[in-house]
Amino acid sequence: MDPLIDIIRRTPDILATTFILVVGLAALVIVALFVIDLSQTTNAVRHNFPVLGRFRTIFTKLGEFFRQYFFALDREELPFNRTEREWVYRSAQGGNNTVAFGSTQPLLQNGTLLFVNAPFPVQEHDAHPAPPRVIGPNCPQPYTAVSLINISGMSYGAISTPAVRALSRGAALAGCWLNTGEGGLSPYHLEGGCDIVFQIGTAKYGVREPDGTLNEARLREVAAHEQVRMIEIKLSQGAKPGKGGILPAAKVTEEIARIRGISPDTDSISPNRHPEVGTTGELLDFIGRVRGITGKPTGVKCVVGDPAWLNELCIEIRARGPDAAPDFITVDGAEGGSGAAPLALIDAMGLPIRLALPAVVDALARHGLRERVRVIASGKLVTPVEMAWAFCAGADFVVSARGFMFALGCIQALRCNRNTCPTGITTHNERLQRGLNPREKAVRVANYVAEMRHGLEMIAHSCGVAHPLALERRHCLLVGGALMPVSLAERHPPPQQNQA
Repeated sequence: MDPLIDIIRRTPDILATTFILVVGLAALVIVALFVIDLSQTTNAVRHNFPVLGRFRTIFTKLGEFFRQYFFALDREELPFNRTEREWVYRSAQGGNNTVAFGSTQPLLQNGTLLFVNAPFPVQEHDAHPAPPRVIGPNCPQPYTAVSLINISGMSYGAISTPAVRALSRGAALAGCWLNTGEGGLSPYHLEGGCDIVFQIGTAKYGVREPDGTLNEARLREVAAHEQVRMIEIKLSQGAKPGKGGILPAAKVTEEIARIRGISPDTDSISPNRHPEVGTTGELLDFIGRVRGITGKPTGVKCVVGDPAWLNELCIEIRARGPDAAPDFITVDGAEGGSGAAPLALIDAMGLPIRLALPAVVDALARHGLRERVRVIASGKLVTPVEMAWAFCAGADFVVSARGFMFALGCIQALRCNRNTCPTGITTHNERLQRGLNPREKAVRVANYVAEMRHGLEMIAHSCGVAHPLALERRHCLLVGGALMPVSLAERHPPPQQNQA
């Protein structure tokens, strides 16, 4: 008999036998799971409902993904909704960013931002770019910053090698600065040739002694790089005020440990403050020390808690003289992000940027320090609308981190702290990093900056001013419980300025 015919005739028997084996194995697995669930006592649901109880865990894990794609409305998801993410994606890809039919923004909802359009907007041929602003004019090496929009701190370690490379190259293409974050200066930050803000965190990664104190010689080496334009001393960040940086051991590779000056394969947890900075006076001492070592503009990044501290800071500066002031203050709102933070801090600590930024600007103005100290706004500012509000409130510059993560391809998978980021941005798994091409993503970073600038200029021109730095509080309205929205100038009246 032909072997092929024999196989064909036996096929039903083979399929039947295979089916029985599969069913049998499935039954054995179910029985095994039933026995395991019934015998364990750590999970009550699985014990009381063996096998079926496991579906609760599965559906809980899948729920966050199904909500994102199928159930959440365009403007209700947190921390960033679908409309915000899609706007950044289209901007980064250089696509069409117009929308049709009408706004999906609930315009009467409390907290909605509205801008006051001028009856006669500025025509494009009458507009001109915002003038460059000098930071640290009295420093040996002041920094003349051209870009209003820049990249906020994301540490090498918290984000991957290709992500840092893409940001460095993209920042150079866009002509903006890149903040290193507290993880130290890596070769990948320098690779693109962009301007760099070197951040000193509470652990002083990259410029630390073995005991965690400042290594002045190492700081001089870092500052000697021409690309390093400014030094930022991080007191706190929006996602976790009062808690230092957290980098899980799985992300502390040999290279990252070497750059930071710590041991590999161990959790990297920063102190919750600089040990040598325990008072306002000691803070100004430390700023002066760092500025003296580097010769470059030196400022602080902080989350505002009690606004009274701002008054204390300004009084101490006036007592010492304006040269003792930080060259800039980066105001991080409580809505700031992080790769890993305790829920209690990320949800309920510090003032949101809409309260903190006007408080800082007004405190400086009351004490005659507004022109001496530049103000940088940070905290969930990823669209032109939010950034335009920041300039209305008085910011000199705006920085964003998560906006640029979206530009790199972040899908808000919420796995930054697990080393399993599916887009390769916050993981050191080489297989997952392969999808992030630094050259291609650098173009997206530059596209995003260009679209942000364009959107900001459109809002400014519609308000009747030539550029975003000319925006004032009267140009922005906040929808509240009243019949008519309240002007930002009425909500936060600009104070009378004193002379330093």
